Amino acid sequence: MKLKRFLLRYYPPGIILEYEKGGCLRTKSIDLLDLTPGTNPEELLAEIQQSEPLITDSRADQVKQLILRLQQKQGQQDHHRFCFFKELKAHILPLTNVAFDKSGSRFITGSYDRTCRVWDTDSGTELHTLEGHRNVVYAITFNNPYGDKIATGSFDKTAKLWCAETGKCFHTFRGHTAEIVCLAFNPQSTLLATGSMDATAKLWDVETGDEVATLTGHTAEVLSLCFNTVGNQLLTGSFDHTVAIWDVASGRRVHTLIGHSGEISNVQFNWDCSLIVTGSMDKTCKLWEAVSGKCVATLAGHKEEVLDVCFDLSGQLVATASADGTARVFSVNTHQCLVTLEGHDGEISKICFSPPGSRLLTASSDKTARLWDARSGVCLQVLEGHTDEIFSCVFNYEGDTIITGSKDNTCRIWY
Repeated sequence: MKLKRFLLRYYPPGIILEYEKGGCLRTKSIDLLDLTPGTNPEELLAEIQQSEPLITDSRADQVKQLILRLQQKQGQQDHHRFCFFKELKAHILPLTNVAFDKSGSRFITGSYDRTCRVWDTDSGTELHTLEGHRNVVYAITFNNPYGDKIATGSFDKTAKLWCAETGKCFHTFRGHTAEIVCLAFNPQSTLLATGSMDATAKLWDVETGDEVATLTGHTAEVLSLCFNTVGNQLLTGSFDHTVAIWDVASGRRVHTLIGHSGEISNVQFNWDCSLIVTGSMDKTCKLWEAVSGKCVATLAGHKEEVLDVCFDLSGQLVATASADGTARVFSVNTHQCLVTLEGHDGEISKICFSPPGSRLLTASSDKTARLWDARSGVCLQVLEGHTDEIFSCVFNYEGDTIITGSKDNTCRIWY
């Protein structure tokens, strides 16, 4: 094994090693999820060297410099105020979803008008219209971190794979017997998972377009999906009140997470694949051990349905968004509610952390999105201007651009 070069990953903090083995170029990552500006670089370096044979003494100083650069990035205060840049009359019917590519230079919008559109972030100009679906384009995603492919899932029961550069359709995935409502690429971008109202999820080969597996066992719609960061497990959340963990290679169900008494709204793995968070219409959110499938905590407090949940990238915090008009931030370690985000005048359907984890973004039926300090719960900014409910909001990878998507047929770019 020969180490070729290092790559720095800011969010979450880590160092990627590019190395040669048997004539092939490979990568592995050293995750530094517990890194803080106060971490002792010398001690951390010693720890890394102990567990990673590729980091020889001759490379030690390089690694120490990378640790210092990560700490420097962490020490930067985030005082960025977002300004409204552009409103895009994106579609002739309401939008369903918005998503960025990894670099943030392009984003996509899905719509009830049966199309997905690709946009240039800097100028707000449309690059491509992806046409071919015969019904609502509901689920959309880039194959990040590569960003060269786009997948769309539709109420026409098919999913499609597109070239992000040219807008050409590579494959149409046929096999579901009802609407496709969620989809996700595995981290390697070799598989696409789709979830459907037909109570199944399917895995498709990105290269050939073939169906690889049908994941059966749910008794109601599959509304959310999530691969872990390694790509060897997939979560499915269903209206049957359960969540399933699947082994991707075999297509077998590893665990069924039973405990919620309402439909599952969202599911997510944390970065190191050890924990799972689930949100439910039963007004709670639960934390589960990925290995055992055991429930380790029920995070309660909301008065209405939990419509969205997410981990921050370090895996230390969980945020929940609810139909009661509030959002909450919980500690993953203590399971305590740290702050309640109050101020919206309607249900909150989406919540996400900024990549550094210091801020939260929420989208609401009150026609506004809000930016919050994740630690104090203070509202930092109200993003106003949409004339109907906002149901989609995303940060780019750097955390300095936001896209909001609304029922008013427009999306807005905020810098």
